[in-house]
Amino acid sequence: MTTLNQLLIAEATEYEFKSAVESNKPRGWLKTVSAFANGVGGSIYFGVSDDGVAIGLDNAQKAAEQISELIKVRIEPAVKNIVLEPHCVDGKEILRVQISGGANTPYYYTGDGTKIAYYRIGNESAQAPAAVLNELLLKGLHQTFDALETKYRLSDYSYTLFEATYKQKTGFAIDKPRDYRSFGMLIGDDTLTYVGALFADQCPIYQSRVFCTRWNGLKKGGLYVDALDNDEFQSNVISLLTDALKFVRHNSSVKWKKTGTGRIEMPDYPSEAVHEALVNALVHRDYMIQGSEIHVDMYDDRLEIASPGGMPDGKRIQDLNIDNIPSIRRNPIICDLFSRLKLMERRGSGLRKIIDQYPEDAVPLFRSTEQSFVVTLKNLNYAKLSTPHGDKVGVDNGDENNVTLILNAISEDPKITQKNIAIKTGLSTRTVSREIRELRDTGVIRRIGSDRSGYWEIVK
Repeated sequence: MTTLNQLLIAEATEYEFKSAVESNKPRGWLKTVSAFANGVGGSIYFGVSDDGVAIGLDNAQKAAEQISELIKVRIEPAVKNIVLEPHCVDGKEILRVQISGGANTPYYYTGDGTKIAYYRIGNESAQAPAAVLNELLLKGLHQTFDALETKYRLSDYSYTLFEATYKQKTGFAIDKPRDYRSFGMLIGDDTLTYVGALFADQCPIYQSRVFCTRWNGLKKGGLYVDALDNDEFQSNVISLLTDALKFVRHNSSVKWKKTGTGRIEMPDYPSEAVHEALVNALVHRDYMIQGSEIHVDMYDDRLEIASPGGMPDGKRIQDLNIDNIPSIRRNPIICDLFSRLKLMERRGSGLRKIIDQYPEDAVPLFRSTEQSFVVTLKNLNYAKLSTPHGDKVGVDNGDENNVTLILNAISEDPKITQKNIAIKTGLSTRTVSREIRELRDTGVIRRIGSDRSGYWEIVK
């Protein structure tokens, strides 16, 4: 007999439970079909309750026929490679519907007078916003943003910094325009791609920006002085990296201690970790989000680097094993150029390199939502190895970090809903619901008033 635990070998992002087919109102699960097809694929288990208990189907064969027909009629374009597998769990019949990630994205749910593309965020299927929809359209065309043709002309821009950096790093001079075409920066003789525009001295891409702030204390804003230093940089990606690194160095200190043979320097932040985090932000960010920018926020105890756009495949970094993340590059040509300039490695080991620069009691924190990717680096010279609320920093969403994120969200907005806590923290709705229940049972928080109009109170 197959058990449910034997079936559920994927991440929560890649499966969903449904107690019944609900052929009269199938949108609830068809949007998940759309989301899986638009992403890396996944499975829907019919005949299983929300908490993972097999309750069975009355007629599995009839359910399979209804599922096949509804997917054929309500999902456009046609989704290929759908596998329906019956299973017996605890004597009950359930169906596993396995959907592969498709090549003809976006896949839309059509019905109820709507045509909507969905994508996967954690263990939920959400309507794809404009930026995600644009990425899906490019994916369906087998293109990426950085390779797209622009209105800009090579003859109107200079590349002094790019060419000098290339020669310094490789020892070779650029053969212009041949190398520009080879690198993916140029189409024809004079038409720039977006990657070509992003490397120009006079970069015309408005969202190629980094905002840096050294805050006064442990959070944004202060009693007397909000910020000790701040700067805004808008330029080509090489300059942005250089300027952001200078800002961090200027607002950091290097302590040292004497040894028998000299002295050991102890910087606030390992330079290689900062470099890798900034490179990751510049090369993997979503440049299609208009008006967006990278934020570098420095506090007394930590450095946070936030870049626009979550994980390209819709997963959340805090749900994954850092060492087993597949290399999916949102901007492969930008990555290739950074590699040619020896500013990053090709094998996609940036996050592991960041972790390796830190001791085990101050491990960096990685967190992503559908809108952003945030790297938090610990100040190694801060008096207490703690977060602003005294909790140990980790690389994933362990229970202690989950509680901290949830309590912070409630502290900032006592009327916040569990759904909005999940959105704000990047945790799954199931995780939030479980942690909220435990916090209430242990008397840490309580609900004042009704679920609809009441608010949370932190008791202790």
